[in-house]
Order: sequence, then C-alpha cells, then structure tokens
Amino acid sequence: MTLILIALCGGLGLFISGMNMMSRGIEKVAGDRLRSILEAFTRNRITGLLVGLFFTAVIQSSSAATAMVVSFVNSGLMNLSQASGIILGANIGTTVTALLVAFRLSAIAPILVLSGAVMMHYVRNTFTRKMGEVVLGFGMLFVGISTMSEAMTNLRGIPEVAGLLNGFTNPFLGVLLGTVITALVQSSSVTVSILVVMGSQGLIGLEICMFVILGCNIGACASAMLAAVGTRPEARRAALIHLLFNVFGTILMFVLLWFLPTQIASIVRWFSGAGQDAGSLGRNIACAHLVFKVFQVIVLYPLMNLLIRLTYLIVPGNDEPVAESRFRVQYIGDPHPNPAVAVLLAVEEMERMANMAIENLNISMNCLLTGEQEQLDKVHETELYIDYLDEQISDYLVRINQNTLPLHDAALISAYFNVVTDIERIGDHAETIAENVPRLYRNGNKLSKKSVHELQEMMEIVNSMLQQSLNMFVTGDMSSMQAVVDMENTIDGMEVDLTQRHIKRLKEGKCSAQAGIYYTDTVSGLERVADHAINIAFSLIEAKTGKHTQLGELGQMKESKLNAGTGRTLKRYRRRPSRSTETVRKPVQGV
Repeated sequence: MTLILIALCGGLGLFISGMNMMSRGIEKVAGDRLRSILEAFTRNRITGLLVGLFFTAVIQSSSAATAMVVSFVNSGLMNLSQASGIILGANIGTTVTALLVAFRLSAIAPILVLSGAVMMHYVRNTFTRKMGEVVLGFGMLFVGISTMSEAMTNLRGIPEVAGLLNGFTNPFLGVLLGTVITALVQSSSVTVSILVVMGSQGLIGLEICMFVILGCNIGACASAMLAAVGTRPEARRAALIHLLFNVFGTILMFVLLWFLPTQIASIVRWFSGAGQDAGSLGRNIACAHLVFKVFQVIVLYPLMNLLIRLTYLIVPGNDEPVAESRFRVQYIGDPHPNPAVAVLLAVEEMERMANMAIENLNISMNCLLTGEQEQLDKVHETELYIDYLDEQISDYLVRINQNTLPLHDAALISAYFNVVTDIERIGDHAETIAENVPRLYRNGNKLSKKSVHELQEMMEIVNSMLQQSLNMFVTGDMSSMQAVVDMENTIDGMEVDLTQRHIKRLKEGKCSAQAGIYYTDTVSGLERVADHAINIAFSLIEAKTGKHTQLGELGQMKESKLNAGTGRTLKRYRRRPSRSTETVRKPVQGV
C-alpha cells in the first residue's frame, strides 16, 4: 500500500510539473503573440469567447487566462463586456487537458521527454530551447499520467479502497470535494484529469464524477479571485464574473443531474462515443466536463449583461483608486503582475509619462513665447510627477525582469530603461525652459517677433517628432521612421542657422543680449529634446538587433507623414545631407 501511495504521489508530481512547465514554456515562446491576439480580437463578446477558448486551450490553464484578463481590466485595457467573453471561452478551453489525458498518449511520452531534454540542454538557439521546455513538459505530463494509472491499477485489488470509493455516492460531498481540491491545486485540469485516470481504471463511476466536476468548476475560480485582491473595483468585478458564472452554472447542472442523472449520463456517453466499460469511462468523464461547460455557456451567454450588473451590486464604488498621495501609477500598481502582460503595462505607463512630459514642454514654451506665467507652478508640479513615475517605472522594470517573461518581451527591457531616461530628460528640459521665463521678463526684456516665430517653427517640428516617435514606441509601427530622421536632421540644421541669425540680430541691435541668452538656451534645449525623441524612436530596433541602428538601413518615407507647415519648414532648413552612416542613438550633452 505504501509503495502504491508513493507511486501515486510521484505520478501526480510529474503531471503537475509537466503541465506547469508546458504552460510556462508556451508563454515564453508565444506569450507576446497570444497577448496581441487577446488584445486585438476582443472587440465584442463573441470574438472574445473564441479567443478565450483558443488562448486557454493553448496555454492549458484557465486560471492563467482569467488572471491575465483581471490584469487587463485592472489596467483599463479591457472593459467588463470584453472580459466576460474571454472568461466564457476560457471555461470551455480548460477542458482540453482532460480530453488529451483521456486519449492515452502515454506510449509516446518517453519520446517526448527525450526530445524535449535534448532541445533544452544541447541546442544553443534560445527559441528552440524554450520549445524544448514545452515538449518536455508535455511528455512529463503523460509520464505522470502513466505512473498514476499503473498505481491505480493496483488499488483495484485492495478491498478497503474499492469499498470506500464504491460508497462515495453523496452528490453534495462530491461538489465540496471537487471545490476544495481544485482550490488547493488551483487547477481544474489537474483534478478532472485525476478523475479521468481513476475512471479509466474502474475506481469511480461516471455519475459521482459529474458532481465532482461541478465542484472543480467552482474551485477553479480561486486563482482569479486571488489575482483580484488589491485591484480596482472593475478588476474585482471581472474575477467575480468568473465566479458567478461557475456558481450559477453549477447550480443549473446540479439540479439537472439530481432529477435526470441517467439521461444526462446517456447523453455524455453518446457524445463521447464510448461504452460503459472501465476502459471507456475515462473518455466519458472528459467528455462530461466539455459537455457541461458548453451547455453552461449556451444557457448563460444571453444573461451576461445581467451577470455584469450583479457584480456592480456586489462590488459597489467607482473605478478610481483612492490615492494615498498626490502621485500614483495607473498601470503598474500590481506587485505581482502576470508575466504575459507585465511589459505591456510598462509601455502603457511610459506612454502616460511621455504625454505628461510633452504637455509640460508645450506649456513651458507657451509661457516663454507669450510671457504668461500663471501655469509655471503646474509645470514644476508635473515635473515632480514625472520624476516619481521615472522612479516607479524603473523599479517595476527591475522587478519584472527577475520574472520569467516571454522571449520577445525580455529582449525589450534594457531598451525600456533607456526610454524612461529619455522621457525624464525631456521633462527636465521643459522645467528648465519654465525656470527661464521669469528671468527673461524680469527687467522688461522680451523676445523679438522674429525670435518668437523661429522658436514656434522649431517647436512645431519637435512636437511632430515627439508624437511620431512615441507612436512608434507604443505601437511598434516603424512606417514614420524616415520622417522622424528627416525632422531630426532639420532640427540640427535649425540650431546652427538660428544661432547665426541671432548673432546677426545682436550685431544689428535688433535683440538684447539678455534676451539672447535665453533664446539660445531654448534653441539648444529643443535640439536636445529632438535627440531624446530620436532615441525613443529607435529604442525597439536597438533592442531587437542588439546594436545601435544605422540610418542608412532604413527605407525612404513619404513627405505625406508631415503636415504642410512642418513640411515647408523641413525644406527651408534641410541644408545638410542626411547622416545615413551615423549612429542613431546620440549622446546628449547635459540633460
């Protein structure tokens, strides 16, 4: 008996380890692609359902899928209606593991283990090694199943065990047992797969298994509920949708099983195409899991709007978190972010920080050019906010870099540190310009109309650069790259030309020396802002290639990327040839 229990524990350990290894490996290899699918195809509940089904079937974990949905909702990237569709699909997709176990692929498991081990330990290519982790996990899963199956074969010969399992007929106890065990292991796939193995050995009947499966559905909500702890009300509602769906679905199926157990068992056997013998019982149990889930989705799908409203009654309150201070992060507040969305959340927070810096720069320039000083305090306050975000995002990047990230995402972390620094420096330049405003106008000095016009033209190009560079960074769309390069070359040319024009005006007495100091400082500051913008634009290319990108490697872009005014300014100041052989990331002097 002791040896049988040891074999059961060992098989269970191999099964759980293999399933987790396979799931993690898939997230590393294709996590960013799956995440993109999750974002792009959840515009309505139907497509969300299909995507949730596909996503969960691939990663073999509804817990991971629903936890990711909670993260999306918490970040404001997805609303409850979209989330509900994915949750419905995840509930169907989670049945795939038990179906695979029922088809008894244990015969090829040793080949999968050997193949995966060779790929992991003897191949240098990173992608192949991570794929090896997937294959090895898949093989370990079925080795564990095979080990448990052999141990359970021996259990049939022990009268005490057979009597105990034959006496297990209480449906309420079955639901409770399924709920507790699944909540502990945080995976309905594990508990249902164990039922499949037990059924295939004739240790347990289909009727009681169907009640245990209902309990497994409720227990599977534990991961999503834990992931929602400490999140915004909207994210807690998303986790609650998962729980309510499974609770109401369980109540519905429990009532039907209570009154129609024989008929439902016959329907399950008809769908599985299997008989009532012990060898076929495993497939019957796996099919019961699938049939229940599909039936629950069909019945409850039209009622999802009511279910969403119910979550608002259970979790009242607005979606804005109560801030303990005047500054807060919006997307990266989760201390344990899901690895599959961790980098995406960092990008959202960096985009928010960048928009603050760009707005601050425009306010500062407006104050400098008009002499209005009412908004200078806002500039200084926002700069403190930008510094706060710089620190928080940097700490967050360090933290997630210690986790297991998808390969594509892990390669971007170092570039993101540079982008955060570039954004923070843009904010510093905005504050420097704001600090110069009272100094410029203190003794009645002011900029000449010509100087104001020149700075407006330069700021227009810098604004266009910043917006297009930020868009490239956020979306990964490099179609505006050459336009940004052209604008950066123009800004460099403008810095030289405007400085020479200013010197000429000084000689002619058309500009005061005091005002000229702040004029040249502003021109120099805007040129440095443009350098930071070009660095942001090229950050993703540098991350992927591992080296500084050469401008000559880029294709030519159309002038239509620029508005008419910016285009005319480019033509006027584009005096130097494009630096087609220079390194893009420019060392920026000072800040």
